[in-house]
Amino acid sequence: MHPEMRYEHVVYQNPFLAMRIWQIDSENRASEETRRKLELDWQQSRYSGWHYHEEVEFLLILKGELTAFCKEQRLQLRKGDVALFGSSEPHTTLQTNDGSLSYIVLQIDLRKYWDASTLSSMQHFSEVIRPLSSLNYIYKNNKEVRAQTAALIREIYREMNDAQIGYELAVSSSIKSVLLLLLRHDTRAQLHYNNNRLVERLQPAIDYVEANLGEKLSVADVSGLVNLSYTHFIKTFKKAIGMSFTDFVVYRRIKKAEQQLLTNEASIAEVAESVGFSNLGHFYDMFRRYNDCSPKQFRDRLRKPESESES
Repeated sequence: MHPEMRYEHVVYQNPFLAMRIWQIDSENRASEETRRKLELDWQQSRYSGWHYHEEVEFLLILKGELTAFCKEQRLQLRKGDVALFGSSEPHTTLQTNDGSLSYIVLQIDLRKYWDASTLSSMQHFSEVIRPLSSLNYIYKNNKEVRAQTAALIREIYREMNDAQIGYELAVSSSIKSVLLLLLRHDTRAQLHYNNNRLVERLQPAIDYVEANLGEKLSVADVSGLVNLSYTHFIKTFKKAIGMSFTDFVVYRRIKKAEQQLLTNEASIAEVAESVGFSNLGHFYDMFRRYNDCSPKQFRDRLRKPESESES
């Protein structure tokens, strides 16, 4: 990344949903000089004021006008418009009207929504070839999808703020509905570069990983299950699934550890060992990578509301 570009650490409102959503209201407008400079320089690699984060980001304009920039696009956004930026994709925004501005920002770590039941669908959002900002044409050209997405983002915002019982289910469902709209209306096939036949070919290997997360998993052994050489298996797996075999194994181990932490009283060391981590320090490092908290903090966050409700 360019040295002037800022990495933004996103603090989740709910670590289990791996997301943050909030509304920004502003009366300020950039100076004419700043606006003109950004308009001229946005494609010239002068990234001062730009930022990026691992989470995918949606913007919904409620009032006013905003110009959003990413490496390949300049988006003029007005009331009701939606914009999307991919994971770790540099972007910035600039208010372009003289009146007040109001918009909702939704940031999501889509990796938290990968599981065995959604793997074949979620792989389309892995950004192996292109960032998700390539889908902004859908919001620009399809009024119905834009309106439905806006309504879903508003619903997510309301559910997160009301925090009524079951809101996690409602939010998770709405997020998946937003993704489904993109997948179903991607007429330019920006998401359809993965080969589903490859996933089917690799299914025995995926099933084996899921069934043996607590054991030592060797690429050589797993590749043999699908009759592929070591090198061909590595390349095929990355192309089909959207992440390397090693990253996939770690991800699934962490997901299983999360389940263990929330459903039994085993010690953290026991949980680590049960999902295949022989080194406790490495387990902590990997857990923090996916959850921005320690295993103990992860477990305590779920129990805190219960203890508060009992008091």
